[in-house]
Amino acid sequence: MTTYREKVAALLAGRRPYQKMGRYLDFFLIALIMINVVAIVLESVPELTAQYYHYFLLLEVISVGIFSIEYLLRLWSCVDNIDAKQLSASNLKKRLAYIFSPLALIDLMAILPTILMMFISFDLRFLRVIRLFRIFKLTRYSRAMQLLLAAFKEEGSSLLAAFFIMSVVLIMASCGIYLLEHDVQPDKFGSIPDSMWWAMATLTTVGYGDVVPITPIGRFFGGVITLLSMGMVAIPTGLLASSFAEQLRKRRDAFNEAVLHSLHDGVLDEQERQHLESLRVELGLSPSEASQAIKLMSSQRAYATYCRHCGNKL
Repeated sequence: MTTYREKVAALLAGRRPYQKMGRYLDFFLIALIMINVVAIVLESVPELTAQYYHYFLLLEVISVGIFSIEYLLRLWSCVDNIDAKQLSASNLKKRLAYIFSPLALIDLMAILPTILMMFISFDLRFLRVIRLFRIFKLTRYSRAMQLLLAAFKEEGSSLLAAFFIMSVVLIMASCGIYLLEHDVQPDKFGSIPDSMWWAMATLTTVGYGDVVPITPIGRFFGGVITLLSMGMVAIPTGLLASSFAEQLRKRRDAFNEAVLHSLHDGVLDEQERQHLESLRVELGLSPSEASQAIKLMSSQRAYATYCRHCGNKL
């Protein structure tokens, strides 16, 4: 017998038989998040705040109430999620693990500033910026953001190594330009920390132009650093791009394997199609990608059931 908690978990996760309702709920929350982001941006205009303060406040109270209910329901029903059921732990430990998960922390950050404002006085500018973190709640519903987070997780050690190398190059560039330009421009390159601004702007190929070397050797050194920076910035970009593509491939392969498993009897019944549709939504694949995968796997299986030499069915 399905309990209310299991029904809530299936609804929030968009699983069968509440897939359509879960999708409508996701669309509603996405719209509410976007309205909040626009309202927070507009609230930074003093004239609009003075004129529409009560409307902004009403929207904030309603939004925080909805986000709080969502957070509490997710915390209550997280023990019935598919991943949580596979863990051999108590419900308390499962809920503690969920509280410190990245998505749960984002959900908490969406409501915590307003709740704390009731007890602690905040700088409104600081509070406004913190409330803008609600946009990260879209990570739960955005396929691109999920893929990007998975890419960061997959390439975490490689990215740390790349940033370590960039930090070493930053220090070397700062020391070099300090030695070359300190005597000529003591106001701009008076110390190594002062020189780091030029090194950072040059290594990131931004080149603001407010601090530039003027000696011939300093300009030559700056040109070398600029050329070196092109390769340095490309390292983390290439890592993320390749990992992003790898995450897409893994999701497509997982869907293809599920299609092959469902085609063990040669046909897809209604229950199997519903299961594949749920998996498609969970993996973030488009309907066209899923349809193409089903056609491809069906043709491959049909080809594998016939002998390539005589054409007879195996």
